[in-house]
Amino acid sequence: MARPEYPHQSTVVLGSLALMMVLLFGVAGGNSHNGGSLQGWDSSAHATFYGDMRGNETMKGACGYGDLFKQGYGLKTTALSTVLFNDGATCGACYVIICIHSPWCLPNRPIIRVTATNFCPPNYSKPTEVWCNPPQKHFDLSLPMFLKIARYRAGIVPVAFRRVKCGPKQGGMKFEMKGNEWWLLVLVYNVGGDGQVVDVKIKGTRTGWVGMTRNWGQNWQTSVDLRGQALSFRVTTSDRMVLQSDNVAPPDWQFGRTYEGRNFAD
Repeated sequence: MARPEYPHQSTVVLGSLALMMVLLFGVAGGNSHNGGSLQGWDSSAHATFYGDMRGNETMKGACGYGDLFKQGYGLKTTALSTVLFNDGATCGACYVIICIHSPWCLPNRPIIRVTATNFCPPNYSKPTEVWCNPPQKHFDLSLPMFLKIARYRAGIVPVAFRRVKCGPKQGGMKFEMKGNEWWLLVLVYNVGGDGQVVDVKIKGTRTGWVGMTRNWGQNWQTSVDLRGQALSFRVTTSDRMVLQSDNVAPPDWQFGRTYEGRNFAD
């Protein structure tokens, strides 16, 4: 199956809810950082923004998610540059980000936590302002999240970041069923814990465990005929945690519907 076009186009505007708790140095910290040590953080990145305050332009995107409000991500999201996106494998991962070394950073250096839901495509036709081109590490934030760490007029600011747990989710992990009678495509979302899914297995009541392959973003596929069978899922995240949800979908499951399983703890 042909890989779909990425709907997101990054917009860099030049010249033009912080976390209550975040893990700092292995212990709980506040939602701001007053110039302390950034040991353990990667300070080689920059951040811009795309879309408006309502976030309509951030919906859908290269990870396969749809309405981010309905799916539990809201506007606490970011698109990733090529090197961070890793051809979609990083979709669902979570980061804490802080503005650094810029007069446009907000006072007290607020820290935000965002989920990777989209791709910031490279632009090889421009000689400058190519923030999402390899090998640069870049976060194209939703506008509301950018404004939590920097002033709008900055357009772009240097940032430091860390991979973190995604925080508790409302409800269980979701499995959206798509495809046809010859091919099953499952979008896995609302994933707690590490957030980044690296392996999915599916099991029908008349089959053993079947390994699925990642089609694009967090859409996983199989050509095994599983119609008329109750379905179970075994999901592995990038920190090698494994969670099994039995009989998530009933034998009369249907394409176009979403089913709910267990979820990873924070």
